[in-house]
Amino acid sequence: MNIDLSFFVFSIGLGFSLAMDAFSVSLANGLNEKCMKKPKMLGIAGIFALFQFLMPMIGWVCVHTLVGYFEIFEKCIPYIALILLAFIGGKMLIEGIKNKGECEEKMCAACLGALLVQGVATSIDALSVGFTISEYNLAEALLSCITIGAVTFFICLGGLAIGKKAGTHLAGKAGILGGVILIVIGLSIFIKGILVI
Repeated sequence: MNIDLSFFVFSIGLGFSLAMDAFSVSLANGLNEKCMKKPKMLGIAGIFALFQFLMPMIGWVCVHTLVGYFEIFEKCIPYIALILLAFIGGKMLIEGIKNKGECEEKMCAACLGALLVQGVATSIDALSVGFTISEYNLAEALLSCITIGAVTFFICLGGLAIGKKAGTHLAGKAGILGGVILIVIGLSIFIKGILVI
């Protein structure tokens, strides 16, 4: 495969499609923490971008080494995503009900541990992209995954900014809405995964 315009168009398209769950979770995080500072926004977008880079790359490695085991694990992906996002969404929902209108530095959805779980939950389905890019050599796979990560970074920054802006207007209900969004995303990933399997 040659690295040409179609390679980048394909990788950017993959990035957009894979980043939609991360965008929605970023939107929920922005809603939940309307006082979020720019360095934190960059960090959150960076975490989602990192996971969206890593998961397809891990999938590519699995396809080239452990394909039999990977196919078994792939069936668990929708369940894992649902459990992780429902757990964090539920916590955000409860916190939103308890702390209506408060702006805290450490809201449940945007602390490091929760962000890592969100990063895994929103990108775990990207493992299967390893099959899509399996004909790529290592350099091409790396470049494609870097492109996916970069697209995710900018999409998540947009989601955080939109969520923050909307959160200011929805003071008191933003945390509740953010929690509901996470739970709905978890259900969406689960349903899509079950229908594919």
